[in-house]
Formats: sequence, C-alpha cells, structure tokens
Amino acid sequence: MDSSALYRDITDFAHSTPSWVRSAFEVWTEFGLLLFGLLFIAVWWRARGHGDPRAVARAVLAPLATALVYVASELVKSTVNEERPCRAVAGAAASLVPCPPYGDWSFPSNHSAIAGAAALALALAVPRLALLTVPVALLMAFSRVFVGVHYPHDVAMGLLLGASLGTLAVLAFTGPLARVTAAVRTSGTPVAVWFTGPGRAG
Repeated sequence: MDSSALYRDITDFAHSTPSWVRSAFEVWTEFGLLLFGLLFIAVWWRARGHGDPRAVARAVLAPLATALVYVASELVKSTVNEERPCRAVAGAAASLVPCPPYGDWSFPSNHSAIAGAAALALALAVPRLALLTVPVALLMAFSRVFVGVHYPHDVAMGLLLGASLGTLAVLAFTGPLARVTAAVRTSGTPVAVWFTGPGRAG
C-alpha cells in the first residue's frame, strides 16, 4: 500500500489551515481518546440500573474489547514494521507534532484501531450513541494523518481492524458475561452487586 500522495495532500492542507485549527487537531489527536473513556464509564453506570444483564455485559465488554484490539494492533504493527511517513515521505510538509521515535511503527494506527473498536462497542451497548461515536472515531483517524504521523492507509486499516474485531468480541462474549452478571446480581455480595447493579427487578 502506498498512500504517500494523499498523505502529502492532507499534510499540505493542514499547514494551510489557521493556527487555531492546527492547535485543535494537535490537542484532539493526543487527548481525544479520553472521550471514549468517559463514555465507557457513563454507559456502564447507565447499564447498572437496566433490568437486562446483557446491557451490563455489553457495557463491561466495550472497554475490554477495545483493549483486545489494542493488543492485536500492536502485534500487527510489530510484524509489519512500516516506517512513519513523517520520516519516510520525501517532500512532505513537516508533521505538526513530534514524529514518533524509530521503532514506533506506523501500520496500523493504534489510535484509529482503538477509536474504531470503542465506537462500535459503545454503539452495540447503546445504539443511539453511534451518532456520536462513529464521527468521533473518524475524526480521530483523520487527525492522525492531519498532524503528520500516519499514512491514510494506516488509519483506514486501523479503523477496519478495530471495528471488526471489537464488534466480534462484544457479540461473542455478551451471552456468557450476561449469565455471569445475572448470577452476581443474585449473589448478594455487596461489591459485586454494586458493580453489576441490582437491575430494576432488584
């Protein structure tokens, strides 16, 4: 895969934008994933009061599936060993953020994989959240190219890996974890019941 030309176009565009736009993308690309962390907590807290144990299972699986995707992305990254475009693409505009050190490979984009997994996992837990999480994931992926640290194909494959593997993990483990949640809710153990919530029936 070679998306160097598109990379040059996007980084040239980045340098043509106002300074506040560049600053906003620099902040977003570093800290935007924290929004998914806050959503994980909010969705879990909401699910605790839900009568269906499957709601809690999906809420708990969302961050777990995202962590699984991160590990998978790192494994692929360490196998492919693709150099960062901010060092490899001749004639490209300078990256807006420091180029990651040698050995921190480019393919796939971990940020994009995490964002793709989190977006779909949260949407499976609360479907209407897709209206927020999917655009946020796409914006995160775009930001990695905009600031100059990834090729377009890095972020595209990161999103695909995250969305597909994250979705499969949630779908595969929702049933078993829901049964565990139902058992915990009837156990009477205070900490466990606090974590899963008693549900409306409780």
